[in-house]
Amino acid sequence: MFRISQYLREVVQAERQGSYPLARHGHTPPGPVVIWNLTRRCNLTCKHCYALSADHDYPGELSTDEVFNVMDDLRNYRVPVLILSGGEPLLRPDLFEIAARARDKGFYVALSTNGTLIDEPMAERIAQAGFEYVGISLDGLRETHDKFRRLEGAFDASLNALRLLKARDVKLGLRFTMTAMNAHDLPALLQLMRDEGIAKFYFSHLNYAGRGNIHRAKDAHFSATRDALDLLFATAWKAALEGRDEEYVTGNNDADAPYLLAWLRQHMPQWAPALRERLRAWGGNASGLHIANIDNLGDVHPDTMWWHHSLGNVRQRPFSQIWSDTSEPLMAGLKTQPRPVEGRCASCVHLDLCGGNTRVRAEQVTGNPWAEDPGCYLDDHEIGLQTHTAATRVAVTPFSSPKSSKGRKVSIPIATET
Repeated sequence: MFRISQYLREVVQAERQGSYPLARHGHTPPGPVVIWNLTRRCNLTCKHCYALSADHDYPGELSTDEVFNVMDDLRNYRVPVLILSGGEPLLRPDLFEIAARARDKGFYVALSTNGTLIDEPMAERIAQAGFEYVGISLDGLRETHDKFRRLEGAFDASLNALRLLKARDVKLGLRFTMTAMNAHDLPALLQLMRDEGIAKFYFSHLNYAGRGNIHRAKDAHFSATRDALDLLFATAWKAALEGRDEEYVTGNNDADAPYLLAWLRQHMPQWAPALRERLRAWGGNASGLHIANIDNLGDVHPDTMWWHHSLGNVRQRPFSQIWSDTSEPLMAGLKTQPRPVEGRCASCVHLDLCGGNTRVRAEQVTGNPWAEDPGCYLDDHEIGLQTHTAATRVAVTPFSSPKSSKGRKVSIPIATET
C-alpha cells in the first residue's frame, strides 16, 4: 500500500517549518500482514474478482478449528494484522467468532466486504465486534457500480452500509479498482467520500488475476492512470494543507512512488531529495515479503493476486514454515533485494523505490515473473533510460491550492489529456 497522504503531510510540515521532518528509517514489520480469504462464496459475481467467486458453497474450506490453529501459528510468527476477506466474509457463519478470537490474540483486525449484506442489525454486530477498519468497495456511481457488480441496487445497498457503519463510529474506507470502464467516475467518488465523511480512499490499479485477468484488454490506458494519480495527488495535497483527517492510498502499482517523486520535483523540488529517501526506506512492492495471503482452502500465496501459484498449504505445513521457505523459486526471488527483474525494470533508476513493481502482471502476460512489468505507466525517459519511447504524454494545468503558512500559493497539477 502506497500512502500518498502520509508523504504529502510531511511535505506540508516541511513547507511550514522550513525543514523536512527527521528521516524515518525503513521499518521492517515483525511479520507479514495476512489477507485471509475465509470463504470463496459471494453473493455477487463482480467483473474484476480475483477469486472468481459465486454464490454457492465451496468444498474443502478451512473449518473453525483449523482457522484457530492457523491463527495460533500466525500469532507466534508475529503477524501483526489480519484482513478478513472473501468472497464475501459476512457469508461465513463463524466470522464473528473468528474475529473475536483474533482480537483476543492481539491482532489488528480489518474486514473487507462488498457491503450489500449490511443492514441495521448487521451494522450493529460489526460495530460490536470491534473491527479496527472496514473497507467497502465502490466501482463508481450507481449505474457503473451496479454494472460491475452485476446486481441492480448494489450501489444503494453498499452506500447504505457505509452510512449505517459511519453512524456507529466504525472506521471506514472506500475501495476503488480502476479500469477503462469506470475511470470516469473517480472524481465523483472522491466527492462522495468527502460528502459522506469517509476518512479513507483506497485506489487499486487493476491487476491481471482471476476475472481481472480476463478483462485486462479493457484495463485503463496509461494516460488515464496518470490522470487519476494527478487527481489523487491534488486531492490529498489540498486535504493536507487544510488539515483534513483524510487518507488517500494506492495499491497494485508501485510506480506510484516515483510518479509522486516526479510530481514533487516539478512543484517543490527542494523537498524531493528528502522524499526520495523516505520512499527508498519504504521499498516498494511487498508481495512475498510483508504481504501474505491465505485462501479459503488453506493455500498460501505471495499476495491475493497469486491464487494460481500456491506456496504450500497450512493443512500440511504451518504458515510460518511456508513463509520462511526460500527453496521455493518464486519466494526466493521475491525475498531477494533487489529482485532479479529483467528488461526495463532492471535498468530503471527507481528500482529501489518500487521494488520491481507487481510481479504477477509480468507473469500473467509473459509467463516470466521477472520480466519487465507491463503495467508500469512511466516512459523510458522517466525511468532514466536513454531511448525515449513515444508514450502518451499528459498536459498539466496549474491549480491554485490554499496558501501555505508562508503566505504563498503552491501549484499542484490537474491533468488534462492532450
